[in-house]
Amino acid sequence: MRTIGVITTSRADYGIYLPILRKIQADPELELHLMVTGMHLSPEFGSTVTTIEGDGFEIGERVEMLLSSDTPEGIAKSMGLGTIGFAQAYARFRPDILVVLGDRFEMHAAALAALPFKIPVAHIHGGELTQGAMDDALRHSITKLSHLHFAATEDSRTRLLQMGEEPWRVVVSGAPSLDNLHSIKLLDRRDLEDKFDLHLDSNPLLVTYHPVTLEHADTAWQVKELLEALPEFNLPVVFTAPNADTNGRVITRMIEEFLGSNPTAQMVKNFGTQGYFSLMEYAAAMVGNSSSGIIEAPSLRLPVVNIGTRQQGRMRGKNVIDVGYGRNEIIEGIKKAIAPEFRENFCGLPNPYGDGHASARIVNHFKGVSLDHSLINKRFVDMPVQSAQIA
Repeated sequence: MRTIGVITTSRADYGIYLPILRKIQADPELELHLMVTGMHLSPEFGSTVTTIEGDGFEIGERVEMLLSSDTPEGIAKSMGLGTIGFAQAYARFRPDILVVLGDRFEMHAAALAALPFKIPVAHIHGGELTQGAMDDALRHSITKLSHLHFAATEDSRTRLLQMGEEPWRVVVSGAPSLDNLHSIKLLDRRDLEDKFDLHLDSNPLLVTYHPVTLEHADTAWQVKELLEALPEFNLPVVFTAPNADTNGRVITRMIEEFLGSNPTAQMVKNFGTQGYFSLMEYAAAMVGNSSSGIIEAPSLRLPVVNIGTRQQGRMRGKNVIDVGYGRNEIIEGIKKAIAPEFRENFCGLPNPYGDGHASARIVNHFKGVSLDHSLINKRFVDMPVQSAQIA
């Protein structure tokens, strides 16, 4: 039996992992060892570890690493604490394969700590671009620390090969979060309102806005422009909480102030996968800079107003309207998104991030890959490039 260690840091990656976790849990040839860290363990972010336990998963390790700070110093220190914490965890228990996802600094700490233990690392959603965030550097660094790669698209696979990864290590699996749309029963409108105490007299604007970690523009100004645009529309507004990156608390504070003077606006810190997808199903449009607008929203036929540079470089469906940070641009983007004719333009088009069967491809690979020295001993594959002329 192979033990699969899975690192989960927050409600966001847990929702993506969920179909993979279910398949590992149900497979007699595999044993799941769930390692929980980051925002999951923080009361400030809803202590979402309780959601994991409520779903029937046993927690193998709890790795505390998140300081109550979103400053650059605080995040850098959290990365160091995470590396120490995961080293201690691996010393207690060494999984056969360690699974990480995406581009969070918590994931990077887990992958880095695994290196001296010679634990094979499998990375999901590598090879993507988010040029407005430090996530790009973390994601590509995790790629070089990993031994197996599950890319969401052919474009992502190409970038992984450009980074010198051997082709046999790279599988185009699609995005596993789309598998949830086959397995999760969405809430109807009444149940959604009751469960989260929402008041949806009409289809709401779903607003998910995270810090843009490489942007020089002031976060408070960005959020002010967004908040000033929303009252232009006679629609309920539902906010989700920002993540734990630098200036996340600035965003939360400004949203809370906005709620005080806008009675049709609400914020829910933790929807969970079922609740979040259900809200996407009923929303008039999504507004913000979340990857869920790029990856999952096309499958739910949801128009998205994508603000700024955070998702710059990601492949987009025709449901996405890119706008700048200014109030007027955001207003025009929302007007276009909620127009019935805009939604008609992309109904029926395939999602560029896959077919909703990624988890089976990933788990089957966990079972079939040879766990020998060749998996750990990586070889850099050079690509032919035009020689530079030395001046």
